Amino acid sequence: MSCTTVLVGKKASNDNSTMIARTDDGYFDVKKLVTVTPGKQPRKYKSVISHVEIELPDNPLRYTSCPSVDTKHGVWAATGINAAGVGMTATETITSNPRVLAADPLVEYKKAKTRREKDVPGGIGEEDIVVLVLPYIHTAREGVLRLASLLEQYGTYESNGIAFNDEDEVWWLETIGGHHWMARRVPDDMCVIAPNQFGMDAFDLKDAFGAQKAHLCSKDLREFIAENHLDLNQNGAFNPRDVFGSHTDMDHIYNTPRAWFMGRFLTPKSHRWEGENAEFGPESDDIPWALAPDRKVAVEDVKYMLSAHYQGTPYNPYTGRDTGKRGMYRSIGINRTGVTSVCQIRSGMPREIRGLEWICFGPTTFDAILPVYTNVDKMPAYLSDVTMDTSTENFYWGSRLIAALADPNYASCIQMVERYQNAVMTKGRQLVLEYDKKMLDANDFSLSAEANDRLCAMAKEQTISALNKILLEASKNMKDGHNRADN
Repeated sequence: MSCTTVLVGKKASNDNSTMIARTDDGYFDVKKLVTVTPGKQPRKYKSVISHVEIELPDNPLRYTSCPSVDTKHGVWAATGINAAGVGMTATETITSNPRVLAADPLVEYKKAKTRREKDVPGGIGEEDIVVLVLPYIHTAREGVLRLASLLEQYGTYESNGIAFNDEDEVWWLETIGGHHWMARRVPDDMCVIAPNQFGMDAFDLKDAFGAQKAHLCSKDLREFIAENHLDLNQNGAFNPRDVFGSHTDMDHIYNTPRAWFMGRFLTPKSHRWEGENAEFGPESDDIPWALAPDRKVAVEDVKYMLSAHYQGTPYNPYTGRDTGKRGMYRSIGINRTGVTSVCQIRSGMPREIRGLEWICFGPTTFDAILPVYTNVDKMPAYLSDVTMDTSTENFYWGSRLIAALADPNYASCIQMVERYQNAVMTKGRQLVLEYDKKMLDANDFSLSAEANDRLCAMAKEQTISALNKILLEASKNMKDGHNRADN
């Protein structure tokens, strides 16, 4: 599952909130946003892909989830915020290398070849991780530790990066082979950019094996590195990206250009990203994992980065004049994205309304992002009542329709798209401000459900309006256009 992740520390954001965000780039996966109450959380979990069975604790918290509508391949919850005000996104598929995977093989499901044999379950993966972790944690650090214990016990069948945030901290965990892992607390004044590669480019082993203030890892990581001759670093430096990650030609087309565009957006003044004396280019292997942004970062900025298609560069696939570089790199906003989320945990707010989940369905380049309160037992039907059939009655399919119509008519439709996106963002913020005040004044946080209903009614109105305009424009551009007056 190839995705893009952005993490924002509280001092790097405009409002002192922490943010973790990710595009879920499946293969046109149909998604919905639901709330899972404690009574609906399973007490025994079985993975569809790996067949592993795991007993779960008896005290789950309520949490939001963005599962696949078609469950034949499992839940794939993707993202959520729980009742303790902890957010989680899972997962960012990352790269590794043969040295690591040979030393600690991925734990894959093995189907019995004969009747006398038994199937051998595999480890956990993207299908499972949110369901297994998010309902049982009260801080971001707890999320790292619970996931780490599951990785050590059951292993994983894929390489992944997972993010957690609470009111104060953002943590990022990356898996190493089948059972090993390492995690870092994102510095408060920094943003992390992660494009499907093993990302961490620095790690304090002394802290990880000592105070553990900002670094955590497998207990035997030092021995694992030494015994398997994994350390490629020179002069005593320790760069985990060189040890556990990859530097392939495919990375330079598929992964590093995305980090380059996001870094260029975050630090246009403090780093040189273009020209003869550029510090970093689209194919650089040493683009920093974490950057201190030149200005504070808001949700709008995160959405912009996760909607990017190299606008303002020769690599933009929508550029009218072909420069020979058009479309040569994998965009961040792509056609097959199922859902994009920003889990925002707001500092200083009561626990009940601390978490806002911003949801964008479909290709981010063309679709709007909507905030909802997460302290509810049920999400509005516009977000949760999604089927496999195309419909204008829910946010998912309305978003997909807008994108599919606007993409081949980019030049004539992009202004309509931008007006739609800005309208949903503006009106969404207005409603959040209104209901924040109402709930704080009345000390009644049950108004969250009413707020979500109004947010979804607004989003539906704006989506239908945009769809009407874009459909008309797309119809005008059809190839079989012919009027009687043309004769």
